[in-house]
Amino acid sequence: MASLIEDYAMLGNCRSAALVARNGSIDWLCLPRFDSASCFAALVGDEDNGRWRIAPADPDAACTRRYIDGSLVLETEWRTATGRARVIDFMPFAGDQVGVTRIVEGIEGRVDFEAVLTIRFDYGNAVPWVSRVDETTLTAVAGPDMLVVRSPVAVEGEGMHSVARFVVGKGDSVPFMMAWGPSHLPPPAALDPHAELRDSLAFWEKWSNRCNDSGEWSDIVRRSLVVLKGLSYLPTGGIIAAPTTSLPEQLGGQRNWDYRYCWARDATFVLSALVNAGYHDEASAWRDWVRRAVAGSPDQLQVLYGVAGERRLEEYEVPWLAGYEGAKPVRIGNAASAQFQLDIFGELVGAFAHAIRHGVALQPEADGVQAVFLEHLAGIWRQPDEGIWEIRGEPRHFVHSKVMAWLAFQRAAEQDRHGHDPGFTRRWRAIADEIKADILAKGVDPARGCFTQSYGSTELDASLLLVTLTDFLPPDDPRIVATVRAIEEDLLVDGFVRRYDTRSGVDGLPPGEGEFLPCSFWLVENYVLLGRLDEARELFKRLIGLANDLGLLAEEYDPRSKRQLGNFPQAFSHVALVNAAFSLAHRYSATADVHATPEALDPQGVRA
Repeated sequence: MASLIEDYAMLGNCRSAALVARNGSIDWLCLPRFDSASCFAALVGDEDNGRWRIAPADPDAACTRRYIDGSLVLETEWRTATGRARVIDFMPFAGDQVGVTRIVEGIEGRVDFEAVLTIRFDYGNAVPWVSRVDETTLTAVAGPDMLVVRSPVAVEGEGMHSVARFVVGKGDSVPFMMAWGPSHLPPPAALDPHAELRDSLAFWEKWSNRCNDSGEWSDIVRRSLVVLKGLSYLPTGGIIAAPTTSLPEQLGGQRNWDYRYCWARDATFVLSALVNAGYHDEASAWRDWVRRAVAGSPDQLQVLYGVAGERRLEEYEVPWLAGYEGAKPVRIGNAASAQFQLDIFGELVGAFAHAIRHGVALQPEADGVQAVFLEHLAGIWRQPDEGIWEIRGEPRHFVHSKVMAWLAFQRAAEQDRHGHDPGFTRRWRAIADEIKADILAKGVDPARGCFTQSYGSTELDASLLLVTLTDFLPPDDPRIVATVRAIEEDLLVDGFVRRYDTRSGVDGLPPGEGEFLPCSFWLVENYVLLGRLDEARELFKRLIGLANDLGLLAEEYDPRSKRQLGNFPQAFSHVALVNAAFSLAHRYSATADVHATPEALDPQGVRA
């Protein structure tokens, strides 16, 4: 059975990621890319669907763990009745070679270890043919995939597993190296595990030390940014939402989605976090990925793409996997890629404007791409859509979507005002004014005076917290104040913000899910914007207290079972944490900075 979601650590090398449980088992790994088929799938199945456990033979062994020096290199220290030892797990930065290295080191006394390797390609379905190349090398081959495993200790076949039993004493070092390669080519070259460890630590130390100071929250911000870097795909600059699929948003339920892709909407939030933290190179790479991914006909704009910008992400189910704690189905691909979500246009234009304002230059063709997208948006903004939460029910006129459409034309008019065709400026401004009037007439609850989830509805939606972070209305406008108050009254559950009332059936799925962590971080920023600083600090402290012992957050949290839920670790949660921390540190909303006009900010980025 898989461990609790919060009991996992992530290893990464900006190409793929592995999830290691506290018990020393790697239960999830896709190679050679984040979105490749897995070779270990015990996370959403069982141990026969693939895993790699290295741990003391003593079932009573106790462990502590940490990341080494701002890295994604994991050190787990084990204590038994006979001694102490540690396991160092990491994914090397070895050019195009992708794999996992695990080094077992003795600290004191003697410790008996057991390594059990179960390789199952194709999401736990394909049993490989395992061959011994020499005394230290095994290969496992099935179809197009090959894994090469090297270790100085003897690895023997037992049933359908490869098992090694060995002892480490003080000063001993026993490495295990696994690398992926195409099965039709020679095996990947052997690496020096200790040299690769030094190189990995040097890479992460250099990267994490570049982080801008965020006051008392610097450590958790740095950890979140390292996670974000680990979720980036180095060859293209894309950043995935999470390295896993189908970790449930509701235990035992159907809210199980594949998040190993890049969401165009995240451009705004990611750019804000990277720029605030001082990572302009990464911001530029992400900006360029977005520009390439969305290039083309605007009517083909997608919500999400593959790590290289792939557009065909057909969704299907894998029936042989039992699901995390029985939550089925396990899904591969994501049908949301074909949805119509109006807010994407505003997020992209806002992201480009934010990049320019903070010195992240755009490519020359960006203006042309934006103009074509705006012309298309002018003809479709009145249509209903599936909204930011990618509902699988009937499309609606979501208020958040309409405000993001307004934002697109508002930002375009402001950009054109600074040296572009005045005819375009007047046109974009007129459309922005028309959308705003439409929202204020149809998207405000006349009884409560707050924005609503959609036109004609009295339901609330936490995405309205993003509406209040634009300069759609001033922060002290009664409708802004009423919206935050209404969300506190209707969507706060045990102090955490729910996305919307899932009992209403708006999303076409059975009711129930955890509380969406980014929404609670948005409430922190709203409190900062409204001058409610004590409440902002208190909520932020509660939220970061939900992170596991390594500082990692999933997508959601269930305050009833006190468990993290959803795919893990979740980029959106960590980005929201970073932006909220900078908001608190500098007394302004970092997310609002993305949406605000230059005139609404003073030279330090603080709202005037």
